[in-house]
Amino acid sequence: MRDLPSLNALRAFEATARLGSVNRAAEELHVTHGAISRQLRVLEEALGQPLFARQGRGIVLTSVGEQLQDRVRNAFDQLRETWADLQRSRDDAPFVLGCAGSLLARWVIPRLERLERDLPMLRLHLSPEEDPLAPRHAEPDAALAVAAPPWPAGWQVHVLASEQIGPVISSRYGGLARLLERGSSALSDEALLFTHSRLQAWPAWAQANGIAIESLHYGQGFAHLFYLLEAAVAGLGVAIAPVQLVQDDIDAGRLLAPWGFRQTDASWILATPRRRSDSRVDALAAWMRDELSGDIR
Repeated sequence: MRDLPSLNALRAFEATARLGSVNRAAEELHVTHGAISRQLRVLEEALGQPLFARQGRGIVLTSVGEQLQDRVRNAFDQLRETWADLQRSRDDAPFVLGCAGSLLARWVIPRLERLERDLPMLRLHLSPEEDPLAPRHAEPDAALAVAAPPWPAGWQVHVLASEQIGPVISSRYGGLARLLERGSSALSDEALLFTHSRLQAWPAWAQANGIAIESLHYGQGFAHLFYLLEAAVAGLGVAIAPVQLVQDDIDAGRLLAPWGFRQTDASWILATPRRRSDSRVDALAAWMRDELSGDIR
C-alpha cells in the first residue's frame, strides 16, 4: 500500500523509540547505525516533521514521535500476538492444557488414552497448575477448571457441565453400617474429612439437605482434593467431592454415595485467553462435555 511507509522504516523507528538509542536499535535489528538513521530520515521526510530531538548525548521523542510510537507499538504487538496464535494453532503444535492437580489426576489422566484416540490432532501437553486461570507469564492454550461466575477477565469461557457435590464413603469405613441406618442426619456426629481450599463445601451441602451447619464437626483436613479422596478410598472417613471425580470409584465399588449429590453454583469450564483463536478448543470442549455428561449416572 503506497500510503504507508515501509515496514523496515517502521521497525527501525519502533526499536529506536523503545530503546531510546539508534545504536541499540541497530544492535537489536542486526543492521548498521547508518541503516537505522536512513530509515528514520525516510519517515521524517515523508511526514515533514522530526520524530526525535537531541537531549544531551541522547535522543527523545518529539510530540509527533510519541503519537507514532503509540500506534506503531500497538500494531507490532498485535502482529506478534497474531503470529504467535497462528503458530500455536498449527495442527502439529502441542496444545497446552492447564489443569489443577486434582482434576488432572482423577479426571483427565484416567481418560487420557481415550482423549488421544478421539482427538489425535490435539497433541495434548498437560500443565499442572493449582489455579490455571491465575495471571502468569506463560498462559496455556486452554485451562480446565471448576469455577463459579463472574468469570475471570481476559478469558473466554466454555461451560461444560454443572458441578454436583456429595458425601462419599468407603465400604471399609468402620462406622458405615451406623451411618446407613441413621441416614444423613448422622453426619453431624462424624469427624468429616475436608480440604482447606474449599471449606464451604460441607456447609453448602448440609444447608441444601436440611442439616444445621453449626452441627458439623471436622476431622482431618487436606491441602488438595486428590489427597482427600485417597483418604476416603482408604476408609479414613466421610469426604465430600464432585460426582465427576468419584464416579469411577463408585462404579468400581471403592466408594459409596448413600446420600446423593447436590448441584452447586459452580461449573466445569474450559477457558481460553480471549486474544487467542484455536479451532482445536471447540473440539476439546465438545469432547469434555460428552465425557462429563456420562459421569453422572
